[in-house]
Amino acid sequence: MPQSAEKILDHELLFREPEYQQLFADKKAKFEFTHADTKIAEIRDWTKTKDYKEKNFARDSLVVNPAKACQPLGAVYVANGFHKTLSFVHGSQGCVAYYRSHFSRHFKEPTSCVSSSMTEDAAVFGGLNNMVDGLANAYNLYKPEMIAVSTTCMAEVIGDDLNAFIKTAKEKGSVPAEYDVPYAHTPAFVGSHVTGYDNALLGVLQHFWDGKSGTTAPLVRTPDDSINFIGGFDGFVVGNMKEVKRIFALFGVKVNVLCDPSETWNTPTDGEFRMYEGGTTKQEVIGALNAKATIVFQEYCCEKTARYIAEKGQEVVVLNAPVGVAGTDRFIMAIAKLTGKPVPDQLTKERGQLVDAMADSQSHLHGKRYALYGDPDQMIGYTEFLLELGAEPAHILSTNGTEEWAKKVQAVLDASAYGQGGKVYPKRDLWHMRSLLHTEPVDFLIGNTYGKYLERDVGTPLIRAVFPIFDRHHYHRFATWGYNGALWLLTMFLDEFFETLDANTIIPGKTDYSFDIIR
Repeated sequence: MPQSAEKILDHELLFREPEYQQLFADKKAKFEFTHADTKIAEIRDWTKTKDYKEKNFARDSLVVNPAKACQPLGAVYVANGFHKTLSFVHGSQGCVAYYRSHFSRHFKEPTSCVSSSMTEDAAVFGGLNNMVDGLANAYNLYKPEMIAVSTTCMAEVIGDDLNAFIKTAKEKGSVPAEYDVPYAHTPAFVGSHVTGYDNALLGVLQHFWDGKSGTTAPLVRTPDDSINFIGGFDGFVVGNMKEVKRIFALFGVKVNVLCDPSETWNTPTDGEFRMYEGGTTKQEVIGALNAKATIVFQEYCCEKTARYIAEKGQEVVVLNAPVGVAGTDRFIMAIAKLTGKPVPDQLTKERGQLVDAMADSQSHLHGKRYALYGDPDQMIGYTEFLLELGAEPAHILSTNGTEEWAKKVQAVLDASAYGQGGKVYPKRDLWHMRSLLHTEPVDFLIGNTYGKYLERDVGTPLIRAVFPIFDRHHYHRFATWGYNGALWLLTMFLDEFFETLDANTIIPGKTDYSFDIIR
């Protein structure tokens, strides 16, 4: 056998052994009943042509590998951002296993989330009993201070009423009558994870500000000088939230972070298991109503929430995942304007250091063509930063981007000489991106772990800067926002450029004319 105590092979070598190769060959010959290799190669080559691209972009009823996740994933993210709050998803166990594993694989931390365990009988008769029993179990077993409820497809298709179900569960004694159970309907068959984030965060704010589903009087706003901050769905939240809090601290401003999972997904190993760590407290949520203003970092991730906060009388500053010099400038100037305080010297210095670093490296990235995909706000931020570097964003794709979003990105492209050849693709998927990469090649691709299949198929080097990232560790611990975050992204872009350059100049005597020590 190829695997034994004396000869232990890791997985990438194990299946190259003769025994496994023979097994794979027998399986293909006896059971797969596939087409001839020549025919497969012919079809594969055809899918790389402009003719196929036209047919690919003409489809309107099929999605192939969308660059988005479903609403409940965003709702689970929100729940993990509040102090001692347990995410409770009204749906099947399999759905919840996906949400937990998705976050745990990205952040390399356990993600707490429970399910009402709906099965066939609940799909027919409704999930009320599952809610009654599930809330009781979650409350008594895990002792959270708050349970945030969201839904999956099953509960939404049959029309389960969360408000009524939660009230009934309280009447039956599942949790105390005064216990906080904010909720949001998050149907997975519409929208995306950013929609679910928006719905869930709105549900928490409405619960506390509007009288806890009619059981108490709505809160009355008494304005103070604090500022609220909402980061939106962010795969780099551990690093980004530290940077954002540091910037507010430099200004000397009291900030209320609404939804902060940065400590939940960054717990230490010290012998103590922390099921709940950090997060926005209920008192902070209540006090946030009185804030002078709210800064929202992701417009398309927080549309409903931003409108709701504005209706409460607060000034709302909406940005698009600020990345780079201009994006961070807008954030810094917003704080200065809202507070009347001058920009701290430290931030001015960091801005200059970033500009210096960009100038040091611009010759390497200037004119390089990029394709990128991800959430709408993040794509605006990345596009603007690439243009600042003199790079050329050629294909900007967002499966959960709207036509309005596309016009906004196009305006960013049109404002720069480097953006004249760029095109924006809302509501498109990664199979569309494959056609673009084959027919209109670029130098680099910015995306998530799933982009590695495009990298292998097309040969375009991948820069992993979009959630989720499973096959690289600890990227989430570094900031992408602020001047320091832009510096880290710049380093990422340069590292991939140099790795690619080295790979292309590595054969002695043939391609090593530029295999230099100094870059």
